[in-house]
Amino acid sequence: MDTAYLNGEYLPLDQARISPLDRGFLFGDGIYEVIPYYQGKSVGLIPHVQRMLNGLAAIEIQCDKTLDDWVALLDDLIAKNDGANSNLGVYVHVSRGTDTKRYHAYPENVAPTIFCFTFGIKEPEPVDRDTATSYTVTTSEDLRWKRCHIKSTALLGNVMHFQQGHASGNSECLLYNTDDQLTEGSSVNAYIVKDGVVITPIQDNQILPGITRRIIIDSIVADGSIAIEERTVTMQEVRDADEVWISSSSKEIAPIVKIDGVNVGDGKIGPVWEKAFAIYTAAKFSHS
Repeated sequence: MDTAYLNGEYLPLDQARISPLDRGFLFGDGIYEVIPYYQGKSVGLIPHVQRMLNGLAAIEIQCDKTLDDWVALLDDLIAKNDGANSNLGVYVHVSRGTDTKRYHAYPENVAPTIFCFTFGIKEPEPVDRDTATSYTVTTSEDLRWKRCHIKSTALLGNVMHFQQGHASGNSECLLYNTDDQLTEGSSVNAYIVKDGVVITPIQDNQILPGITRRIIIDSIVADGSIAIEERTVTMQEVRDADEVWISSSSKEIAPIVKIDGVNVGDGKIGPVWEKAFAIYTAAKFSHS
């Protein structure tokens, strides 16, 4: 896990260097992705890369790598870090590049900085609600910017919300907008379950188009044994839910048992989570 990629070169991670005038450093002017690999098998590789390409286009970063180029690069990086024998996450970071001065406007004729490295991730949770890890969260009004559908490296708002949850002894912070409607968590998408139906907020500029979220929705719909809806979710519905989940590439589907110190349902991991996680686990590698 010590080999990184920086601007065309594979090198030890501790030797990777960028200029302090890189706009990713100065402005958070870039796009990133985190992609999980389990024993060399990726989860959602193509959708992750496509989302990154969409983000680069949205903020007008010109990068000449195609989707196939990215897949080859990431496969090489995994191989160089013995990914066939371990569980790894790959962090991919593309900034606008290094200018000769600090200036807010996009510079011209600047090559993007491309940086990737791997890190260890834990084994997937067992599909068993009696032994799986449960989580607790706090809540807060969503104070981030209004383009959360872009996976920007400028994550200070997310970091501050996550720290709010962490400082209060929780695993995450669930966020709601000024209409008291659930958006997502500081680093996760969110779901509730009521009367056996899985419900998650609609995809708009308030939430990240999570790849794990998409795999969850698609696999549940394809299976057909659980009803699922994408719609507005009020915070009262969150408080009244039978189950609450969060999802991300690193957490997969994580069950929440307490919100702001109050039990979700009976305070235990629920049966719909167990069934949905089994469906997701069976389908996740087919989305790469």
